[in-house]
Amino acid sequence: MTDGVAAAVLAAGLGTRFGGDIPKPLRELGGRPLVVHALAAARGSGCAPLLVVVGNDRVEAFVRAWRDIEVVRNEKPEVGIATSLQAAVRALEPRAGVRGVVVGLADQPLVGAEAYTRVAAAIDTGVHLAYATYGGERANPVLVARELWGEVLELAGDIGARVLFGRHDALAVPCDGTGSPDDVDTPADLANLESRWRSQTASE
Repeated sequence: MTDGVAAAVLAAGLGTRFGGDIPKPLRELGGRPLVVHALAAARGSGCAPLLVVVGNDRVEAFVRAWRDIEVVRNEKPEVGIATSLQAAVRALEPRAGVRGVVVGLADQPLVGAEAYTRVAAAIDTGVHLAYATYGGERANPVLVARELWGEVLELAGDIGARVLFGRHDALAVPCDGTGSPDDVDTPADLANLESRWRSQTASE
């Protein structure tokens, strides 16, 4: 475990491509909501404190039952993912002992705890920005050190931390074998993951 690195799971997206009446973070994979998978991975990493950023009342009510997780509200999720990242940073800024935050997404339920752990450990190499790779491709989670939080608070729209990669050197952290960064954006995506989940479970 790397001391002084928080974890934040962003679960405030509107999920417009998914559709339906159930908020996407509460859709189930393997009998558990997507946000539960994501939070379990972040919790298992040992990063602390652990935050979840929400924008929906039903999601907020659900995650508040996890007493060791801090719930942060994003009041403007429609503006884009930058607002969720900023909400996490604002919640952490007053805590001088927090050196950085590792950020994951609620709609990537197969990202594993070890990915969070590996990316968090990058802060001890002196870097301010790091990201997980799978098959050599950049993905989540992402480490953003405190030194870059001022820039995070100036981000706009649906770009998240991507703009930071164009400004700063970033460390690629191989996370092959720790899980998968596959997104759940549509019902078809979830059905595909469910099929893989069942196949894996049956073979164990």
